[in-house]
Amino acid sequence: MTQIWTPSSWRDFPAVQLPTYKDQASLKSVEERLRKAPPLVFAGEARSLKAQLAQAVNGQAFLLQGGDCAESFADFSSDNIRDTFRVLLQMAVTLTFAASSPVIKVGRIAGQFAKPRSSDSETIDGVTLPSYRGDVINGIEFTAEAREPDPERLWRAYAQSGLTLNLLRAFAKGGYADLHRVQRWTMSFVDNSPQAERYIDLATRIQDALKFMQACGVDPNNAIIRETEYFTSHEMLLLPYEEAMTRTDSTTGDWYNTSAHMLWIGERTRQLDGAHVHFAKGISNPIGVKVSQKMEEDELIRLIDALNPHNEPGRLTLITRMGAENILDHLPRLLRAVKREGKNVVWSCDPMHGNTITENRYKTRPFDRILAEVINFFDAHNAEGTYAGGVHFEMTGTDVTECLGGGQNITSKDLENRYHTHCDPRLNAQQSLELAFQISSKLKEHREKIPARV
Repeated sequence: MTQIWTPSSWRDFPAVQLPTYKDQASLKSVEERLRKAPPLVFAGEARSLKAQLAQAVNGQAFLLQGGDCAESFADFSSDNIRDTFRVLLQMAVTLTFAASSPVIKVGRIAGQFAKPRSSDSETIDGVTLPSYRGDVINGIEFTAEAREPDPERLWRAYAQSGLTLNLLRAFAKGGYADLHRVQRWTMSFVDNSPQAERYIDLATRIQDALKFMQACGVDPNNAIIRETEYFTSHEMLLLPYEEAMTRTDSTTGDWYNTSAHMLWIGERTRQLDGAHVHFAKGISNPIGVKVSQKMEEDELIRLIDALNPHNEPGRLTLITRMGAENILDHLPRLLRAVKREGKNVVWSCDPMHGNTITENRYKTRPFDRILAEVINFFDAHNAEGTYAGGVHFEMTGTDVTECLGGGQNITSKDLENRYHTHCDPRLNAQQSLELAFQISSKLKEHREKIPARV
């Protein structure tokens, strides 16, 4: 018999990348508090995102998903939230104006606290301790006490996510995202860069367009101009937390995970018979899946059928992460298989995880390889006649030195200056904006070659 899905039925399936809590009574107590806590997002918001992603399936919109590799408790501040939001706005405006395409803005924020690890432990100077798995699980400090999984961290992550969402909603709806402010979105450390000059030129053209629209009788206080929609997402990794945040929607009777609008399954947890895929089957949120060069065509089709059995547009986003040197050897065969089977998916490119190297003892990512993977992603879709639906970045609005190259020409010696990430290297604001200008030209070219399906 087919098992009836419930938020807790994942516990009957093999689960990987989950911590072992010594104090199970404390864990159950925190889970119960979370079940009774208010939702962070609402089902109607998740449905709105799914409807917009359905447009990206047909080339009518483009997904811009970005934010922190792993949020931390220590770096939590209104300035950091504002700066990341601002960079994503700048990138979205750049893409929208250049390619005349609606851009769906989804942050890796307000819940991106857990990280999968390749090893359960790490050894430093002969001392072996459990690996750091994100602030929602344990501490980054290399001590036995910090590395012990602590259930109370789930509650702290929930509280910080709620505060973050509150500020994001204020920015999105309270006037900060007003296109009349587009020239004020630059940051001081970007001011003297070539990207700032290009952005200011673009902002001036937008201002001229707004003046023209107003002269034609368009209300300058129109919500489309003054507000924006901004959604949240994170990797669906820590299943006890996700279970506790899953509720029945009173209007439809469907299950929704209320911890984020969109959740994705990582490369290490996408087993067809695993707990993470099973859990994702039962929730109605938009779902993403990371797809590497290891994915076989039949495996991908079975995964799509499992997660989107009704072939609903906007339900499933495939986030490729293959590396600049691998993507043209592997993405085309997957594009052909999905196209042949008539599957409705959004294809998005994560050019970060497949291009990680080590320089001067630091884990880093070269800007030119990140850009190369994005370009190859568009070229593969152009060749196959399919839609390049989005991009997915690890980035920050702060002036870090974590990724090599770009207009700042960050070198391996520069990495130690401002290397602040708790896990993987992130693009800084200047590199993110530079990448947006590069992508905008490829997106415009792609739209001309593969027109949107109406």
